[in-house]
Amino acid sequence: MIVRYDLPQDKIPTTWYNILPDLPEPLPPPKDETGKAFEVLKEVLPSKVLEIEFSQERYIKIPEEVLEKYLQIGRPTPIIRARKLEEYFGNVVKIYMKMESHTYTGSHKINSALAHVYYATLDNAKFVSTETGAGQWGAAVALAAALFHIKAHVFMVRTSYFAKPYRRYLMQMYGADVHPSPSEFTPYGREVLQKDPNNPGSLGIAITEAVKYALENGGRYVVGSVVNSDILFKTIAGQEAKVQMEMIGEDPDYIIGVVGGGSNYAALAFPFLGEELRSGKVRRKYIASGSLEVPKMTKGVYKYDYPDTGKILPQLKMYTIGSDFIPPPVYAGGLRYHAVAPTLSLLMSKGIVEARDYDQETAFAWAKLFSQIEGWVPAPETSHALPIIKEIADEAKKSGEKKTVLVSFSGHGLLDLANYAEVLGFK
Repeated sequence: MIVRYDLPQDKIPTTWYNILPDLPEPLPPPKDETGKAFEVLKEVLPSKVLEIEFSQERYIKIPEEVLEKYLQIGRPTPIIRARKLEEYFGNVVKIYMKMESHTYTGSHKINSALAHVYYATLDNAKFVSTETGAGQWGAAVALAAALFHIKAHVFMVRTSYFAKPYRRYLMQMYGADVHPSPSEFTPYGREVLQKDPNNPGSLGIAITEAVKYALENGGRYVVGSVVNSDILFKTIAGQEAKVQMEMIGEDPDYIIGVVGGGSNYAALAFPFLGEELRSGKVRRKYIASGSLEVPKMTKGVYKYDYPDTGKILPQLKMYTIGSDFIPPPVYAGGLRYHAVAPTLSLLMSKGIVEARDYDQETAFAWAKLFSQIEGWVPAPETSHALPIIKEIADEAKKSGEKKTVLVSFSGHGLLDLANYAEVLGFK
């Protein structure tokens, strides 16, 4: 009984995929109402990243230096067939999981962190700075910085900084400096804390701190989701998955995953979806889920909004619940962002990608069940995709047609066990 499908290292894809030329209509451009935001971008982002952000090239060559690091940190990742979960659902679905949990940092985040940090070194940056929610992105940037021999400053959402100490320790093992955001480390953080000393933080606040710190101290800011360049860098996962599914002889009917800012889901889905968009017919169903406590997926408005709370970056057109939104301190920290990536938002607005939101208790109950059936402990974020499989299985039972599902298994939850214990009532 085969459950694992590996792609040999010498077959790793050598290009990233860019969906911009294949979108059903042009992506609404960023807006700069202050007249300063575009200058901030030019100064703070690695110059090559900014160039790639607006590129219309469909495939972009991965630099050899980045490919080498991909191989070092565990790429290509396997696809695992969840045969026991299939049995649980009555064998009405085939479930294939793209296991980004197999990377050294335990999630998909390292796929773009290596590219961002590499391009920052080409600009001779003094350091890189970034934000992180649950700590997955922070850990990825910390490792990428270590591998490319540059200092990293990570602004971690304050509630996660204290709720997820082991993610913080992992970043520190890699040599990063980690600051609870809002922090006393920056003037903006001190300003926020003056107004509200108990502010739990948000990704929007952490982004502003990371950007301002890089601007004022000669660093480069590396962005972990939302923007097209970050999604593009992460499509190494989707590019691998396309080859693997062809090797297996399967063609997914559904591609599902979770959305914090959107890069994890889009990275798997876009290489498949782009091919369908070029053909003029989208056959597969694309379903993404988020946190009901941060309901940007189902209650957000498609409009221009700031990606950061300090409103120093250009506005982007996306599904949003507002850049000032302070989310409740749920443990799926990676899903606590207030908006959805512009490319994914456009596809949602066209009905090409469907959205779901699930509350923490529901997702965590599925995580526990999944762990007992399959053995893998999913990250709290990843667990929010599991109820979608139940929905698909129920539909398959009614129709009598067996369906094939490809899931982005975005990360493991081995550093989140204390969070699971609190919600699930472990003693």
